[in-house]
Amino acid sequence: MTSSRRDFLRTAVLLSAAVPLAAAGCSTTDPEKEKAGGGTLEKAKSAGTITVGFANEAPYGYTDKSGKLTGEAPELARAIFKNLGINDIKGVQVDFGGLIAGLNAKRFDAIAAGMFITPERCASAAFANPEYVAKSAFMVKEGNPKGLKAAEDPGKKGVKVGVLTGAVEAGYAEKTGVKKGDIKTFADQASAFEGLKAGRIDCIWLTRISLADLLTKHKGEGFEVTDPFTPVIDGKEQFGAGAFAFRKADNDLVTAWNGELDKLKQSKKLLPILQPFGFTQAEMPAADDTAAKFCQG
Repeated sequence: MTSSRRDFLRTAVLLSAAVPLAAAGCSTTDPEKEKAGGGTLEKAKSAGTITVGFANEAPYGYTDKSGKLTGEAPELARAIFKNLGINDIKGVQVDFGGLIAGLNAKRFDAIAAGMFITPERCASAAFANPEYVAKSAFMVKEGNPKGLKAAEDPGKKGVKVGVLTGAVEAGYAEKTGVKKGDIKTFADQASAFEGLKAGRIDCIWLTRISLADLLTKHKGEGFEVTDPFTPVIDGKEQFGAGAFAFRKADNDLVTAWNGELDKLKQSKKLLPILQPFGFTQAEMPAADDTAAKFCQG
């Protein structure tokens, strides 16, 4: 989602401390399934290892200073894959826009990047049910001098809005009245922050989760994150639902993942896994928040 929940448009009991960032394709034990691209779950259980793709984007999936793969998605992967009998996870870092292509090219077997479920992406990958649902927010100068609180405010007040390249927020801004010339795109959160700091934009529009994480890196510099809000486009609330993605042929893996995810939701154990990365009860999915729902748009 998010930062970039980019739309185009976000082991033993532990992951190993140093996560290999090399490509690692996954073959299957069944030649027919291999031909079709399926059988990944069977192979991963047999080998005891699976490879995930991530975009090095906090707080979703990234490597920390020690080189360890962490974030909400990798931590969730630890819990779920362990319960499926897969104790070792390897990571492959890919630009966010190349994650689905890398998945389908078998560079890795799942996308662990908190990726938003969209109808366009659902045409190319099989999404699990969401692990979180995100609302929007603005990062602004301390005191919020432009009074930006709701999705319609930037357009009404004629301010300049910063978004990430390919992010859903660019479309939100345009559809809520921001002039195209006032929508400034940035490659990443860091460059967007520099644009805000220099006064080239009046706000950054991303998910609350992403902006809260960005703010932790710039404490005491005179900026704040607004309360979360939900844009309404064409009469429909726009929630970003983040989830793991798998190859379409891997139905057994998707089903197994969803089963374990449901157990975490029902036992109230999902939030404690995501909470260290800034997620709150407000981001927990509702019972009817399914992949099918968000794939339909």
